[in-house]
Amino acid sequence: MIDRYTRPAMGHIWTEGNKYHCWLQVESAASCVLAEDGVIPAAAAEAIATKAGFSVARIQEIEAEVKHDVIAFTTTVAESLSAQGLGVESRWLHYGLTSNDVVDTAQALQIKEASALIRQGLMGLLAVLKRRALEFKHTPTIGRTHGIHAEPTTFGLKLLNWYAEMERNLARFDAAAEDMRVGKLSGAVGTFGHLKPEHEERICARLGLKPTPIATQVIQRDLHAAYISTLALIGSTLDKIAVEVRHLQRTEVREAQEYFSEKQKGSSAMPHKKNPITSEQISGLARVLRGNAQAALENIPLWHERDISHSSVERVIFPDSTILVDYLLAKTENLIDRLLVYPERMIRNLESTGGLIFSGQLLLDLAEAGMLREDAYRLVQSHAMRAWKEDLVFRDEVARDPAIAALLSPEKLAGTFDYTRQLSNVDAIFRRVLGE
Repeated sequence: MIDRYTRPAMGHIWTEGNKYHCWLQVESAASCVLAEDGVIPAAAAEAIATKAGFSVARIQEIEAEVKHDVIAFTTTVAESLSAQGLGVESRWLHYGLTSNDVVDTAQALQIKEASALIRQGLMGLLAVLKRRALEFKHTPTIGRTHGIHAEPTTFGLKLLNWYAEMERNLARFDAAAEDMRVGKLSGAVGTFGHLKPEHEERICARLGLKPTPIATQVIQRDLHAAYISTLALIGSTLDKIAVEVRHLQRTEVREAQEYFSEKQKGSSAMPHKKNPITSEQISGLARVLRGNAQAALENIPLWHERDISHSSVERVIFPDSTILVDYLLAKTENLIDRLLVYPERMIRNLESTGGLIFSGQLLLDLAEAGMLREDAYRLVQSHAMRAWKEDLVFRDEVARDPAIAALLSPEKLAGTFDYTRQLSNVDAIFRRVLGE
């Protein structure tokens, strides 16, 4: 159970310090591979791999002057080597690379870290959804279409539907995260003007990445848009869950509600209030994820072989989206884990219309007994509309109709209004989804 968001690791991934650490990982891997091929001295690669360092404050100080973050970074790293008497070796830092060889490849490392945490959150929510779906597998409740009572379902099926959707989200996420596990070190326009394709392959392998098959100066942003869009899809599913909880918590419904602690207060003015604030937070923040997906799509068309219009956007949407999804998964897991469910209220609501929800079953039973379907529909609808308008018990009204009584015995009519009849395939649906 997660009472609150306690995952600072996701925020750390997007700190300036960790970003530059990933940049240095790329520089070190590149120097090691180039030294293996005799392109740069082995001593230089050893110095960069074991002695190079940086200060975030110094990088920021230099960047304020030169207005270029990668130059500020490489200058700072070179200074750290020179301060240790390794100035000669520092001239081989960033050899044959362009800025985005480092930036895009390092960003893939950050996304890989973030994806591991998001996957943990997905698995946690799936486990809770499955457990509670099985808990309420045969708990009858009214199904609603257009917000209106339709036919019986079970609360377990609601949860199982969310579970199945989250499984699809997991598959989409795994694919998007794998697509983002790519680096590029092919130079200023992607032609390998200074390094070789095999260098890129070996550098990426050292970093646990794959080389992108083709690039310009940057990895193409359709990959990034697909990843951010997948996070937005996950957020929309969480929003879907939250919206359902919000509806079920309404005073008129009261079939389920968020956990409400003894000391919690719902309103400064109305002491009776218990508001679905967690669900509302989930719904609100999911909108930010969808907005970020739009920004990611706008990043795909860049000028020629590259411009930097995408860069400023990604500095916002990647930290924001990954942190938000991680947060929302934890919030939703806690929401479902502690959700208060009221089966008795579900039965009361299911029976509140006096059997109107069985009009479809009555139609089928009359047709099966020999009445023309068009005649049966008119007859059943006339009773249904009258019962609704005059607040009558539909079940009693149809039982008194001679045309219906002539075709359906009291025992047969009782079966028409038995909700367990319509829920006889719940186990089969669960087997389809869970394979158990």
